[in-house]
Amino acid sequence: MIVRSEGMKIPWMNLINCIVLVVFCYSIEVCNGQDYGGEEVVKAAPPPAQENCDGVFVTYAFDNREREYPFVKNVTAQAWAFTSMLTVINTGLFELKSWKVQVGFQHNEVLISTDGAVAMGGDGFPVKTGKNGTVLAGFPQADLKTAIDTAGDFTQMAAQVKIKGTQFGVPTKSTPMPKSINLRNDGYKCPAPKKFKTFMQMCCKKDPKFKPKNTSIKFMERQNGDLSFTYDVLSAFENKYQAQVTIDNISPLGRLDRWNLTWEWMRNEFIYSMKGAYTHKKDPSECIYGPQGQYYKDFDFSVVMSCQKKPVISDLPPEMENNDKLGKLPFCCKNGALLPTTMNGTKARSIFQMEVFKLPPDMNRTALYPPQNWKIEGRVNPSYKCGPPIRVDPTGFPDPSKIGITLNAVASWQITCNISRPQPKQAKCCVSFSAFYTDSVVPCNTCACGCEQTSKCDGNAKPLPLPAQALLVPFQDREKLAKEWNRIKHLGAMPNKLPCPDNCGVSINWHLESNYKTGWTARMTLFNWGNDPFVDWFTAVQMKKNIGDGYENVYSFNGTKLPQRTNTIFMQGLKGLTYLVGQVNGTNPNKDPKVPGKQQSVISFLKKNTPNVNIEGGDGFPSKVIFNGEECALPPNFPKSHAAFKSQVGLLPAVLLALLTFLLLTDQFH
Repeated sequence: MIVRSEGMKIPWMNLINCIVLVVFCYSIEVCNGQDYGGEEVVKAAPPPAQENCDGVFVTYAFDNREREYPFVKNVTAQAWAFTSMLTVINTGLFELKSWKVQVGFQHNEVLISTDGAVAMGGDGFPVKTGKNGTVLAGFPQADLKTAIDTAGDFTQMAAQVKIKGTQFGVPTKSTPMPKSINLRNDGYKCPAPKKFKTFMQMCCKKDPKFKPKNTSIKFMERQNGDLSFTYDVLSAFENKYQAQVTIDNISPLGRLDRWNLTWEWMRNEFIYSMKGAYTHKKDPSECIYGPQGQYYKDFDFSVVMSCQKKPVISDLPPEMENNDKLGKLPFCCKNGALLPTTMNGTKARSIFQMEVFKLPPDMNRTALYPPQNWKIEGRVNPSYKCGPPIRVDPTGFPDPSKIGITLNAVASWQITCNISRPQPKQAKCCVSFSAFYTDSVVPCNTCACGCEQTSKCDGNAKPLPLPAQALLVPFQDREKLAKEWNRIKHLGAMPNKLPCPDNCGVSINWHLESNYKTGWTARMTLFNWGNDPFVDWFTAVQMKKNIGDGYENVYSFNGTKLPQRTNTIFMQGLKGLTYLVGQVNGTNPNKDPKVPGKQQSVISFLKKNTPNVNIEGGDGFPSKVIFNGEECALPPNFPKSHAAFKSQVGLLPAVLLALLTFLLLTDQFH
């Protein structure tokens, strides 16, 4: 007989619950075992438009937005943080190399990051989008392979760009979408995108009429531009590589003096050593306390050339050209001078080399990525907008042993840059107009080269008319001359707040000197208001209509008409006059104003080939003036001819005399 203790009770209900739970779990396992895919999740089918696209399928999807500080009542001034996704999928038969997509942002967007791409023409984030939006180029995945070559691997066929930024002027309940999207690769035709509330899509197809210039190349064709960089990897190792950077000035009117080059490392690289150039800052602490120091723990960073993410690089002076350690490279060490080929072909190229160290996950010799966001600036030179690095066929180099075998680089990229026109009040030089038929000069524009201080002057006022001699003195000494000229010419009351100066280091005067039956002449004067001279200077003028057809000669400059730009006259200093000196003190520095460096020449034109030109009506003045590659700011108007007015005034006494004679004769008859 079993005696059951009162203190020991079997929890029958708990035991039953456990048995049910075990059976249920077993049944779940049995169900999973019958699934042929194991735990694989079934992928959603692509949209019909993507399935039917035989080319490149591009979509833009708006994600969300949040109101940003400061909160304001003005809707147009309120900032919103937004996120969106750009997707590019190669659904065609051909590999898409170096993909580029233009997103037509229209709400004054400021891009903070674009994970999976870089903004073309930007200097790094944040990037302000322009009127037409911005172009995004793929990085690090620049090339999109086909489904055939990858067995449908979307990681190689497609690229997704996570966009994060700020936008303005969007009502609370609306969905801020771009105007459009467009694939910018050559050889593709894109229809207008189909737009929905929160996304837009389009299918771009190969243009059957497009014929590539070179079908034998593996990568992209080399592009044409005003300036070109070539980034060649000469040798590659597991954790480092040797690179050469070549700068070519291609434009006949482009130029750089004392160039400063900068770019952005995207994968924590650093420059160990360099030949033919140098970096402005050498701070090993940026490596020691960064990811570089965490990986290379026993590395001596005190000898590293640059640890900066955005290094600033400059050319070496000529005296370093034969230095065994830093020089001895062709086309190096010219103190940053890049002349156009129209002046000197051997000075149109610059080269430097560097040793670059890499970090994980790029620790193999084939993991090579060029820096992004290239930007180069000069002294008084044009502004260049540069595109992203594009993979091109490896550059060939002559064999040092001179056997005749061409040695190719391990990998090569090209960065193409084009000259951009300066924005108002952002030029670096300016032009004034004058003419033989008027004694007042049309000065350079107010704040033509910018204005930092406008508290004591008017930055938006028109410049005051000046006598010709005022062009020879600095702006601060022109006020007295302007007031006296205003009084003599009875030009009206002077404003209480006078116009601000042009603030340009270089100014040019174009003076219409004569106009006769068979031709006409102009005199061009260059003024250097800075302290440093311009070595090997040049200037160019682009005339209106077909005025260039009548060009005859330049007398004190070395002038020629550019063959590829028939309306442009290119001028440089004669031998021994290639220096445009800086300003110097006057005869008596205590009372005389400073004197600018100055050179001038007369330019003659014939009317034989330009019979219908109106010289005094404006055709005798240039439509564009360039100094050392930089486009100078022109006045909005030119001197007006008063010849017709003077002839009418001169006729008035004769008319009065005839009228008086008629009245006297009439009175006689009475």
